[in-house]
Amino acid sequence: MKKISVLAASMLIIACSPASEPETTQTPQVDVDPYSFNENYRDYLRTLSSDEFEGRAPASKGEELTVEFVEEKFRNWGLKPYDQEQNSYQQQVPLVKMTPYNVSDMTFSNADLNAFAYKQDMMAWSPRVQEEVQLQDSEMVFAGYGIVAPEYGWNDYEGLDVEGKTVVVLVNDPGYDSGDPEVFNGKAMTYYGRWTYKFEEASRQGAAGVIVIHETGPAGYGWGVIAGGSPVRFDLARENKNMDRTQIEGWITMEAADKLFARVGSSYADMRARAQQPDFEPVALDTALSVSVQSDFEYLNSPNLIGYIEGSKAPEEHVIYMAHWDHLGMNPIASDDQIYNGAQDNASGTAGVMAIAEFFASQPQPERSVVFVLVTAEERGLLGSQWYANNPMLPLSKAVAGINMDVMNVYGPMRDMVVVGHGNSELEDYLAKYVEQQNRYVAPEPTPEAGSFYRSDHFNLAKRGVPMLYAKGGNDHIEHGEAYGKEKRAEYVQVAYHKPADEYDPEWDLRGVQQDLWLYYWIGNELANSEAWPNWYAGNEFRAIRDETAGERQ
Repeated sequence: MKKISVLAASMLIIACSPASEPETTQTPQVDVDPYSFNENYRDYLRTLSSDEFEGRAPASKGEELTVEFVEEKFRNWGLKPYDQEQNSYQQQVPLVKMTPYNVSDMTFSNADLNAFAYKQDMMAWSPRVQEEVQLQDSEMVFAGYGIVAPEYGWNDYEGLDVEGKTVVVLVNDPGYDSGDPEVFNGKAMTYYGRWTYKFEEASRQGAAGVIVIHETGPAGYGWGVIAGGSPVRFDLARENKNMDRTQIEGWITMEAADKLFARVGSSYADMRARAQQPDFEPVALDTALSVSVQSDFEYLNSPNLIGYIEGSKAPEEHVIYMAHWDHLGMNPIASDDQIYNGAQDNASGTAGVMAIAEFFASQPQPERSVVFVLVTAEERGLLGSQWYANNPMLPLSKAVAGINMDVMNVYGPMRDMVVVGHGNSELEDYLAKYVEQQNRYVAPEPTPEAGSFYRSDHFNLAKRGVPMLYAKGGNDHIEHGEAYGKEKRAEYVQVAYHKPADEYDPEWDLRGVQQDLWLYYWIGNELANSEAWPNWYAGNEFRAIRDETAGERQ
């Protein structure tokens, strides 16, 4: 049913091979202090992460203060505003907050299959903006990985009619399980491995429901992350109220999957192994699913903040710098620290975009435009960047490239510059050249199977074909070594990530941020003063989308 074609395999080999270095027009500025890009960075970071800003939640006092702070700076630097008629840097993003207050257990049409308990065996919600959604007796079918990937010669839905049915699919993609670099992208997760993609594809196929089977290794996190978090979800407020989506989305545990598959004389381990085979065909599970969700809804607006410097020769051609300004806000019922300051995540990236905008504004006008986008609702599901990708200020076909900043390095100068999504695009050739000027080296992310490239805002522009770079200082500390850097990163994840402890520390060594800001600036400045059009490497899942718009860049 599905086979990896010789062409697809050869494309994968190309994707894993070094690309020829693109032609460049600028000379690296080696005569600068690598630790002194913008002395105001620390002030921006400290202000944005202060208690006064209350964790910068969308539609809060913290949002108001953030908007006021950023707009004042953009205006003082002479950046052109997103809305010139209103002289405003705000692009309003319509959001809907969905709170499921009653989710039934999953029940089945067969008396010998016990119900799956909410949060214990399964998680479920509805992406539709409806007060009550009832999925009744929906026939279940196992659809392998739930992937349609023509560039990899893979189609789990080929010949399968899922209208009105609930598809059960595996997390991650076939490359993870095979470990073969010629299958998808080997251990490194592709877009097709993300659970969000699987929900989207099931909707396109006409399914009534879609359930992903959780396994800690290929998911990248434990069941507690899924079942232990808040059930509240956010989405963009759409006119169709998401009626084009499946009725139910959700997860089940491996143990629950074993019970499902036992009905057809199989097991989770066996089904996962079978799904990797070229002759795999979907398996009807000989049962029908029923589940219901009741939800409350609240509509709100939150702005993306956009300023730009217009290009002197090709104003529609543009380079994008992006970061999310939002964080988690406050927990008013906490007995101790109620504020999720979000200093590293992502006041550090917001301050970085501001520092680069300020520096660009002090330089000669670039030939192409440079756009600075600070997006909202990243912590709610990359929603601000999704809205911008759907409603860009300038055509994304004319976007030369983009650089995303999320959780910057505050632990001092590093030898390594880690590329998240290493091997994706020609932007890495530009980065490598400038990294060399700092006597540093480019390194791939240590856990590509976790799919981190698909978990930050640049992903929404990548899906539209825009080559995006997501890179930052790693762990190999110039003075204290790699063990020191790893210890600091691990401490942050354990103690501070998405916790009130993510606070500004005046003892932070920001020389590492300054190193990286120079790199971001040099790459953007070169592209903004050239006629180059970087692309994704051959075989990348976003290459075809980029190539489709090539005629608009003539």
